[in-house]
Amino acid sequence: MPRPPKRKIREPSMPPSMERAKDERLRPGWTTGTCAAAAAKAAATALASGEHQARVEIKLPRKGEERRVGFPVERCEVAADSSWAEAVVVKDAGDDPDVTDGAHLTARVSWRDGAGIELDRGEGVGLVTRPGLGLAVGGPAINDVPRRMISYSVEEVLDPGERGVRVEISVPGGEEMAEKTTNGRLGILGGISILGTTGIVRPFSTAAWRASVGQAINVMGAQGHQTLVLSTGGLTEKAAMRLLPDLDEVCFVEVGDFTGHALKGAVKNGLSRVFFVGMTGKLAKLAAGIMMTHWTRSKVDNDLLADVTARAGGDDAVVEEVKGANTARHAYELWRSAGLSEAPNILCALAAENLAEYAGGGLELHAIMVDFDTLDPVGASPGALALTTWEAAKGASS
Repeated sequence: MPRPPKRKIREPSMPPSMERAKDERLRPGWTTGTCAAAAAKAAATALASGEHQARVEIKLPRKGEERRVGFPVERCEVAADSSWAEAVVVKDAGDDPDVTDGAHLTARVSWRDGAGIELDRGEGVGLVTRPGLGLAVGGPAINDVPRRMISYSVEEVLDPGERGVRVEISVPGGEEMAEKTTNGRLGILGGISILGTTGIVRPFSTAAWRASVGQAINVMGAQGHQTLVLSTGGLTEKAAMRLLPDLDEVCFVEVGDFTGHALKGAVKNGLSRVFFVGMTGKLAKLAAGIMMTHWTRSKVDNDLLADVTARAGGDDAVVEEVKGANTARHAYELWRSAGLSEAPNILCALAAENLAEYAGGGLELHAIMVDFDTLDPVGASPGALALTTWEAAKGASS
């Protein structure tokens, strides 16, 4: 099977809206998921007590960390018959605002027959209509971490095991906000997505974040370390640390979208080995030669993913399905369903080749793909996993 056509390696510039003073300290903000959970807790408290709430405190979803944060409640209302309560928390995205900055995250909590918490979408929250997002088709576009945050925040003030509740999340104006995002292309219709993994919006997509990546690599280089491990965010960094537990913590750098910039830093600091640990989307862009992977500057190349599918032994039907995949994750799910275990390896090999070429040949480059749910490696460039604890762990468990 022939190799996919070689793509030109490039590092797109940052969008003008992302350019900021590199020495400016940016203020973090709150995700839509955090604000939705805060609104849900305020409404649940009002429903249980019958009293309007002016402020609410919730727990952030960091394991091993009991950090609690407070939010003012913009509006709180309790039904005359005490059957429901509604609360609003306004999103503050900090100094890296997106289209949802200032959005009014609204939660209506009402009693229902039966036990448990039923989560639903209201005005301005998207409906999932296509696979590949890790969410049920036909359900609300509320990601897993925000779902858990909403549930445990409500459970702090009432017991849904005794009397169940329905939580409806809405965002007035959300449908208009969503027109400025990629939601429609992804099959999320009618509103925005409720997102977040840590509860906090950190400035990943800014010049300041780009500068912080370079600074982190300078620090590890100054300490004499030779192996750099790049990840795109908190989950992939967790996976990377699990694979390479003997490395010092300073060797792990959350690179966000700035892989090319990180490679330049590795070369400048005279490092010898770099791992990139990511999921399908970022690896697909690297395999296509794109070294700055922000969604506004590049998109996943489905033709490349289809070529990879064919090289991995996929039949014409699967190749066409992948060519029409809604997301890179959807393509990965199609590979998995078709038993094409070699496809992630091929994608990682292409990514590693491009990384090595971009670095100018002075670095040993490896790429590893991890699963969205388990964070276990599902593919790697040649020889990469042999340098980790994964193969030894597999051997011990077999």
